[in-house]
Amino acid sequence: MAADRSFWQAGHRPTLLAAFLYFDLAFMVWVMLGPLGVQIAKDLALTHSQKGLMVATPVLSGAILRIVMGLLVDHLKPKMAGAIGQVTVIASLFVAWYFGIHSYEQTLVLGAFLGVAGASFAVALPLASRWYPPEHQGTALGIAGAGNSGTAIAAMIAPSLAIAYGWTNVFGLALIPLVLVFVFYLIVAKDAPECPAPKSLAEYMKVLKDKDSWWFMFFYSVTFGGFVGLASSLTIYFNTQYGLDAKMAGFFTAACVFAGSLVRPIGGNVADRIGGIKSLSVMYVVAALFLTLVSFGLPEAWMALAAFVCAMLALGMGNGAVFQLVPQRFRKEIGVMTGLVGMAGGVGGFYLASSLGYAKQATGSYQIGFLIFAALAVLALAGLTGVKTRWRTTWGAAHLTAARI
Repeated sequence: MAADRSFWQAGHRPTLLAAFLYFDLAFMVWVMLGPLGVQIAKDLALTHSQKGLMVATPVLSGAILRIVMGLLVDHLKPKMAGAIGQVTVIASLFVAWYFGIHSYEQTLVLGAFLGVAGASFAVALPLASRWYPPEHQGTALGIAGAGNSGTAIAAMIAPSLAIAYGWTNVFGLALIPLVLVFVFYLIVAKDAPECPAPKSLAEYMKVLKDKDSWWFMFFYSVTFGGFVGLASSLTIYFNTQYGLDAKMAGFFTAACVFAGSLVRPIGGNVADRIGGIKSLSVMYVVAALFLTLVSFGLPEAWMALAAFVCAMLALGMGNGAVFQLVPQRFRKEIGVMTGLVGMAGGVGGFYLASSLGYAKQATGSYQIGFLIFAALAVLALAGLTGVKTRWRTTWGAAHLTAARI
């Protein structure tokens, strides 16, 4: 309890709330094509592989743009970078709503612009985390990162709105909360006093020479990649695999995504208490087990739902654990590392979402897509086991940090 009190006394709560809301709505629109996928695919007569690529495109775009946003964060400061991102997303949704989407190619163009919303990750986390000391990083980043729950809001609401008003009008309806949060963000969010001086692109690339940066990128490509890949794909999966209608498939997806997003702060807090390495190791085992289980095509939809919820709980807590570790290792480079690690997470999500569609098209089953991703979780566990001793005896040594590694 004392730790909880000291957390709330540290930092800047209005900025933490603004970062959470910005992140939440950005994630809501980032994965919007997934929950709307059943209706869009029907109207545009898309194949399985086209459906997979449609929902994966915003994820890949968001991954790449996280690097751009990471650069903007350090050059313009987080608040301005976030404002630019929000204006871009609002404008792209307005165009999609006003002029409509009439072809598969147009869905891909819209998906590319929605990637700007996915890049919000590289803004919201530094905006919040720079206000907090090392021992509270896991909790602060977990709260800001709980904006993942926006993906669940999209899954739960978007299909029903599409049935009532048509899926094109859902883009227009999304503008209402986006504009309200944008105004709130402009009023209350503040940049932390300690903002690192801008670095050149060459200095950013120096981080990539450190092998630990590559480990973090790989670890997050599995935890966050699994989370966002499933969030984007499950509505179509439940519709195709079990014949659920778009609305019910959206509810099933929302349950899975809520599980994964709401435990992210818990994952960060648990990592603060027992150490990120120990926490993350357990999460990889659980995720691999349930992804393997679901790959066999469970006979009932509710069984698949239970398995996906368990997998998403592990992946969501894993997201929090990774970002308990990153600021300890790269505190001065947190802006660029948030961008790089976030990019890797998006690439993992793009791979999973697109591979599920291609697996279904090529083999008639989703199994190989799930099994390969389960194998990646096992590989990540092996990598973490390999580096943990070095991490704990160098930058994670007790005399260097108050945080548990």
